[in-house]
Amino acid sequence: MILTLAKKEMRSLFVTPSTWWMLAMLQFIFGWFFLERMDDYLQVQAQLAHLENAPGVTISVAAPLASVLALILMMLIPLFTMRLIAEERRNQTWILLTTAPISATQIVLGKFLGLLALLTLIIAACALMMSALSLGTHADYGLILSNILGVWLLAAAYAALGLFFSALTRQPIVAAFAAIAVSFGLWMLDMSSGAIRAFSPNAHFQNLNVGLVTSVDLGYFLLFIAVFLSLAVRRIRFERGGK
Repeated sequence: MILTLAKKEMRSLFVTPSTWWMLAMLQFIFGWFFLERMDDYLQVQAQLAHLENAPGVTISVAAPLASVLALILMMLIPLFTMRLIAEERRNQTWILLTTAPISATQIVLGKFLGLLALLTLIIAACALMMSALSLGTHADYGLILSNILGVWLLAAAYAALGLFFSALTRQPIVAAFAAIAVSFGLWMLDMSSGAIRAFSPNAHFQNLNVGLVTSVDLGYFLLFIAVFLSLAVRRIRFERGGK
């Protein structure tokens, strides 16, 4: 049932014209930024050749591209998540799902996985651009994979957060703005010092962005996702009278 709901959500996202506009816009931004970074690197490549520990093309081009993708997804994902539940409430189709013989957990996981599949396609397209570096030079695939993993986990975290806010209201715009505001607040924590910085998803992404994969960062993202999905499940169960 979860996979059936996930497929339904993914199909509903792809039949919306705004989704295709967003995908086209993203590819244009990523392509432009990728070529700009590549051009900047080629201009200083001769000077870098004289340095002992000069940064390679992967950390100069691929890592910044992943950072841009992470920032864009932070603002874009709430526009997708607001439709998952809040828009169904507004369109009076939510009642059909809540009265169906499926659990709140199945509803949340189905919608979450459907959106995550779309986000995975976006990230995969960006990964292909990074992999294109190997056509003309030596690419650090370990760093590329670390960045892709970081962006994917970050996208999953923002999707879980946005899904929770979508479950709280019947107004899609309210759900989107609330998710963006909280995501931006968590992003700002990365600029703090001390223990409070550890609560920022971006702080943990930064470690993966430079190729540092640790159980602490992976555990943080998994816990973040689990907490907000659990909160969404509890909200739907409350709405359904505990079912």
